[in-house]
Amino acid sequence: MKTIGIIALSGVVNKKKLGAAVTNLEQLGFNVKLSNNIYDNNRYLAGNDGDKLEELHRFFSDPQIDIIMAARGGYGAIRLIDRIDYDLIKNNPKPFIGFSDVTALLLMIYKKTGIITYHGPMACSDFSEVLEPHPLPPSLKERGESFTLKEFFKALSGETLEYCGNKVYKQGSACGIIWGGNLATVVSLCGQDFIPDEDFVFFAEDLNEPVYKIDRMFTQLFNIEKFKTNCKGIVLGDFLEIDNQEWLEELFTEFTIPTVGGFQITHLKDKITLPIGSKCVLNNDRLIVN
Repeated sequence: MKTIGIIALSGVVNKKKLGAAVTNLEQLGFNVKLSNNIYDNNRYLAGNDGDKLEELHRFFSDPQIDIIMAARGGYGAIRLIDRIDYDLIKNNPKPFIGFSDVTALLLMIYKKTGIITYHGPMACSDFSEVLEPHPLPPSLKERGESFTLKEFFKALSGETLEYCGNKVYKQGSACGIIWGGNLATVVSLCGQDFIPDEDFVFFAEDLNEPVYKIDRMFTQLFNIEKFKTNCKGIVLGDFLEIDNQEWLEELFTEFTIPTVGGFQITHLKDKITLPIGSKCVLNNDRLIVN
């Protein structure tokens, strides 16, 4: 029986949601361990940075924890990146999963250690309701009815992942590693050594950002020579609660490399899990990751 360690690295954790997530994960056959700071509250943060860092190092060092999952996103993960002991993580590799603000840790851990990280569901945002309204069986071999859960297990098992987008903005093919995450969080890493040295297909999603900011963030990334050189294609998830969909569509058609949208990379309930650093091929509307 595998053990999932749930850790609070960003915003304040909701006790009710976390309790439901723990119950659901246990029903799926996991043991669950919680970080010591899981319910800490320091303004908008889940405790102080020192405690978060100590728990992150402890979770990677703990041989009884097989998978590390962020409790939630929000803000706070980026405050840790220049203090992490990446050698400790490299010497104790295990799946680390999250999205949104946790993108900062996913990308920096991959960059500094070469360990595959997973852009995927988190405890409070996804597993607190994943069993409703149809309870899933406890056997991991029977993956139940939840799309998010199926995709989560598929990615962690190392299966080949294949997805189709629904909007091709620029036709073409690209290959490299799959790399990216929440667009605003990716851009917040500018100034760090965070861009892959190898060719990559960039995936991105966001919410509550006006189109001009989305434009600015993509422009900022492509103004970085290394990003412009190594980025061979773009895979777009959801950009939710924007101010003008037509302007966003126009922006995406301006990209000069293969670009396709409509993938379930999102803050919404149904989402895919992508292994950051895995090899991938983008061919018009089809993405294959293995």
